[in-house]
Amino acid sequence: MPGQGRETGGWSLAATPVADGVRLELGLADLGGAPATAIITLDRSEARAFARALLAAAGDAAERTFTPPPERD
Repeated sequence: MPGQGRETGGWSLAATPVADGVRLELGLADLGGAPATAIITLDRSEARAFARALLAAAGDAAERTFTPPPERD
C-alpha cells in the first residue's frame, strides 16, 4: 500500500467510484497518537480539479527535490 514506509509516517489513499464521481479515503496511521480516516466524496469536476492540484504539487515537489546539475566550465 502507498505510504506504508517509515518515511511517510504510515498513510493510505483509496479511490472508489460512486454514482456521480469518486469517494476518496485517506487513512493516517498516527494522527496525534491515534489512527484517523478522512472521507471525501467529489463530483467529477471536483475530482478532476483535485487531481490537477495533486499533480501540480507533485511536480513542484519533484522540481525542488531534483535540482539541475551544476554548470560545467
